[in-house]
Amino acid sequence: MMEWSRLLSGKRLGVENYHERKHERTNFQRDYDRLIFSSPFRRLQNKTQVFPLPGSIFVHNRLTHSLEVSCVGRSLGKNIAAQLIRKYGQEENTDFSEIDSIVSTACLAHDMGNPPFGHSGERAISAYFTDGKGKQFEDRVRGEGGRWEDFLHFEGNANAMRLLTHPFRGRRQGGFALTYSTLASVVKYPFASTQATSKGKFGFFQTEEDTFLRIAEELGIPVIDPNRAVYARYPLVYLVEAADDICYQIMDIEDAHKLRLLTKDEVLDLFLDFFEGKRLEAIKHTMEMVKDTNEQVAYLRSCIIGLLVDECTQEFLENERRFLAGAYDKPLIAGIGDRAEKAYRLCSEVAYEKIYISRDVVDIELAGYHIFGYLLETVIDAMMNPGHSYSKLLLSRVPEQYDVYAATTYGKIQCALDYISGMTDVYALDLYRKITGQSLPAV
Repeated sequence: MMEWSRLLSGKRLGVENYHERKHERTNFQRDYDRLIFSSPFRRLQNKTQVFPLPGSIFVHNRLTHSLEVSCVGRSLGKNIAAQLIRKYGQEENTDFSEIDSIVSTACLAHDMGNPPFGHSGERAISAYFTDGKGKQFEDRVRGEGGRWEDFLHFEGNANAMRLLTHPFRGRRQGGFALTYSTLASVVKYPFASTQATSKGKFGFFQTEEDTFLRIAEELGIPVIDPNRAVYARYPLVYLVEAADDICYQIMDIEDAHKLRLLTKDEVLDLFLDFFEGKRLEAIKHTMEMVKDTNEQVAYLRSCIIGLLVDECTQEFLENERRFLAGAYDKPLIAGIGDRAEKAYRLCSEVAYEKIYISRDVVDIELAGYHIFGYLLETVIDAMMNPGHSYSKLLLSRVPEQYDVYAATTYGKIQCALDYISGMTDVYALDLYRKITGQSLPAV
């Protein structure tokens, strides 16, 4: 059984023995501020969430999505903390009141490792190494002791762990030097790429495996499958995942309404289906006082988020022992009440049919797939042949924090992925146009 007294640790990665001056903010609160002011977080404002980045109508990007997920995560964390304090009291060395800070910070970080152009970026990486020219490097990577599966199943969650913890050139040990608890809350899949799920999900690259093991040891996270080196999920990961599930599903429906992919009646039917009885009557009464359609949708969206937060809170508290034992084996959102679960599932089905495969969404994925694939091929080729004249010119554009002259094939590929996955959509498009000669500086 995991113990809350160990799970809630304010120790910072890479600076464990460094004694700083006393702050009024706790280490967990400082984690939150550290991410808010960071460049990788700021770049999320120009990374596609689902829809193409805004023209005349503003829809969610990765930044606004992450901020909203963080708000929902904070609510979940506060609810859980309040109940755990009532249950256990103020146990020594167990600060339950910090759970909301830990969860909200991990929510900020949950998409920081995602490449540009939505999920098409991840697919472009996997395709390059599975079916494309990148396959030629497999024997070299394996022969040098590298983990080839890291590239076959490139995963944004694992990349977030790398971004937050890796000491890139010029950076201190521990990367962002976040607390162990915050970092553990980011790892949704606590196993290596060699044990990736059927969807290619895993939690850390080979380069960050020792870091994860250190975190697991410090927090008392046990191995639940020794044969596959699969660890138990850190309990607060479920809250981060639930906040993301709540936000993306409901907010995508609202965005689709603004973009007229879904009609007012379609959205109202989907949203009202979450409620019944007196709660439904009260909501309809309030809606009669609001005439603006967008405000009606926004009001319903807020009611649904509140409902799902309460349902997920109840599910977590009822299964606390299973979470601490590493025995809870489904997303938290899957444990909500029957009516809410049915309505949520219907939203998922409609979103797939009318949003995720809509023409605009597919077009941005097609473009992103091509642009990302081209940049990946070009940059990796330059790193593999650094003596070529063209390679020298291209590599001169890569920021100094990335080790373009890494000693191993694995290291070179990882460097290319660090550079390209950190780009915004606009930066990637601009670089693509420049190196293909489609755009030239003004003369």
